[in-house]
Amino acid sequence: MSKPFALQSLLHLSQKKNDAATKKLGQLNSHQQSAQSKLEMLQQYRRDYQQKMQEAERNGMDLHELCNFRDFIYRLDDAIAQQNTAVTQATSSVQHGLSELSATQRSMKSYDTLAVRHQASENKKAAKIEQTMQDEHSARSVAYKKSEQDEKN
Repeated sequence: MSKPFALQSLLHLSQKKNDAATKKLGQLNSHQQSAQSKLEMLQQYRRDYQQKMQEAERNGMDLHELCNFRDFIYRLDDAIAQQNTAVTQATSSVQHGLSELSATQRSMKSYDTLAVRHQASENKKAAKIEQTMQDEHSARSVAYKKSEQDEKN
């Protein structure tokens, strides 16, 4: 009978950590993509609003309308700056998540390698025991046949 792998619980724990890190990385990627999409939307909205302001200037507008346009563009610029920060932070989080996943994969692979070696060792022991039993059986069979022949003679 083979011995159980002594580090099986650690292998299982490292697999759980790897699964959790994979799930977390997926969430971080989703968050980063969402932040990037929001940034692109804000940038497009600013370009559109800038164009609208330029058209209004060409068609003539009063000072109050111009101030409102500029005020709103400044607010958009602030929102874009904040969203740039959010994208940078999300990208950094994704990089950290990748590092964490890589570490859990290395750990899991190490324990898996040890488990494979353990199983190979146990298989070798079992094969050796089986071979010994077959050799003993063959020896008994030969001895039994020889004793039968000796009795007949």
